[in-house]
Amino acid sequence: MSRPEGCALVTGSSRGIGAATAVALARDGWPVRVNYRADEEGARAVVARIESEGGRACVIQGDVADAAATEALLEPGEDGPVLALVNNAGLRLDGLSPQLEDEQWQRVIDVNLTATFRATRQALGPMLRARFGRIVNVASIVGFRANPGQANYAASKAGTIGFTKTVAAEVARRGVTVNAVAPGLIETALTEEIIGGELEKAIPARRVGTAEEVAACIRFLASEEASYVTGTTLTVDGGLSA
Repeated sequence: MSRPEGCALVTGSSRGIGAATAVALARDGWPVRVNYRADEEGARAVVARIESEGGRACVIQGDVADAAATEALLEPGEDGPVLALVNNAGLRLDGLSPQLEDEQWQRVIDVNLTATFRATRQALGPMLRARFGRIVNVASIVGFRANPGQANYAASKAGTIGFTKTVAAEVARRGVTVNAVAPGLIETALTEEIIGGELEKAIPARRVGTAEEVAACIRFLASEEASYVTGTTLTVDGGLSA
């Protein structure tokens, strides 16, 4: 069966892994909604790149931590329903557990986990009706490998992995796959202050990863070829969690 008409939504795709993923999905023929919260210039640059390669994309603003904004991101439009959802938007507010404030905890959970739940819940209706859907959640190896100072981030990403597995089991028979990728140390704006530290020295590959390497894995999981891959978490970490 050919892929039904629909589009891809990549949250937090004005830069980094999200931007690389938007470009990769457009190369597979998806019309892509490039989402941003504050970096409109970055989002428009991603759309311009996609269009320069012959793809289709549009800019869509919205803070995924806001329930109403998330609902608007997923409304069917001229590009059809969202049939490929990449929950990529993420936030770090690091600190050792005894010093973490309630606001630091809650904001990270809201952006990294609750937003993933809300977007997935809304996307599933059209996907189940189409009997086709691809959901890829961007987790982290911190979800299953301790990294002191990131209790809130680790909890959000471990929750994302557990959520991914459960939803995958619920919808597998309807042609919808739900998977996660767990990047290790990837060169993005989110990690620039820790590049070159002790964590990098521990990577068996002896280098940090690129956003494009993570995007390539997401591209596969969102493809028709990955129809029998669901409920899994693909680590992209140069062997760090081996």
